[in-house]
Amino acid sequence: MNSADIAMLVVAVGGAAFMLSPNVLRSTNWRATVTPLASIIGSGFLVAGPILGHAAGRYAVLAMAALCGISYLFGLAVRDNISRLEPMLAADNPRPVLIWLDRAADLALILAYFVSIAYYLSLLSDFALKGLGIVDPALAHLVTTGILAVLAVLGYLGGLRWLEHVELGSVGLKLALIAALIAALAWSMGAQLLMDGGVTVKPLAGTAEGWDSLRILLGLIILVQGFETSRYLGHSYDAQTRVRTMRHAQWIAFIVYMLFIGLLTPWLDGRLPPEGGDTHIVELLRPVGMLIAPCVIVAALMSQLSAAVADMNGASGLVSTASRDRISVGVGYVVAAGAATAIVWSGSIFTVIAWASKAFVLYYGVQSLTALVVEWVDPAPTRWRRIALHSVAILIALAVLLLGKSAEG
Repeated sequence: MNSADIAMLVVAVGGAAFMLSPNVLRSTNWRATVTPLASIIGSGFLVAGPILGHAAGRYAVLAMAALCGISYLFGLAVRDNISRLEPMLAADNPRPVLIWLDRAADLALILAYFVSIAYYLSLLSDFALKGLGIVDPALAHLVTTGILAVLAVLGYLGGLRWLEHVELGSVGLKLALIAALIAALAWSMGAQLLMDGGVTVKPLAGTAEGWDSLRILLGLIILVQGFETSRYLGHSYDAQTRVRTMRHAQWIAFIVYMLFIGLLTPWLDGRLPPEGGDTHIVELLRPVGMLIAPCVIVAALMSQLSAAVADMNGASGLVSTASRDRISVGVGYVVAAGAATAIVWSGSIFTVIAWASKAFVLYYGVQSLTALVVEWVDPAPTRWRRIALHSVAILIALAVLLLGKSAEG
């Protein structure tokens, strides 16, 4: 065990103690922040480094900043719809166009949930097998299918809402592990600077170039997805709280991502192996310390399972609502699991990542269009600035849908 391992242990224990303290757990603002924050970080924290290293090389941190900026623009539309659209829909005789757009957003989100469930559980299987020293895409597909079958049965028989009761504590542990990982990287970099006067940088090989690099980055919006969950917490929190805590969740996630990618950049080699590329971070960081691999794998298992369960809960409810209750919520779990299983077997993990990005961007595009329509039918003092921003968001969504591609080509 080296000094980086010790730093990791100290931060992990201290972070967990803070995150699980009664005052933090009882905080209404923190509880409202946790749901979108967990979803954002769970969406891509562990795969972001290797993919960005392949797509942007030494500029990975700038690429991450661009993705964060795009997601904040999409988040603006969702926040505007919380504060302005929701009261319009709740009023007597809402405009038909707003009702239609809201239903279109729900349908787009159902599709996005199907793909994201496949994505989360595929990552979970890959990291679980990596912990056993196995890299086998076919076996990973079988494991993912088995997990989906179990979740479908549990959902059909009684739902998975009971798992949400452990979400707050699990998110605290995940954040403590992530803080520990960042601390280990920072300690390692600091030690190199003190001892050698500089930081050793791995040579790059196999990075994407030019137009391909941009198209891959457009297919990575899934890495910063998850903030939209605040839109659907109206039964627990008022609009002002949801808008504020969604913004806070995005800020915290962006800081975490920028620190992590910035500290990880010297370790990136630009490679994205055709098999095991999504778990490549384990190999990249093994030299940092002996606790890195267990920390990464445990964080992956915790984050991906909770994110998949949350999306299955959301998908089953939306399927039932969209069918006007002709499909029960229990059957909705089976539908979600069946669709996710088909997606898992339709392509590699990198293909699923690109599909997930496009599915969520379709949803964000509809949200941005809705926010734009709201500005036209009910002008606000900041109308023209909002119209410009939402228009840019729609154009970005179209670019992702038309040009985004898988990191493996």
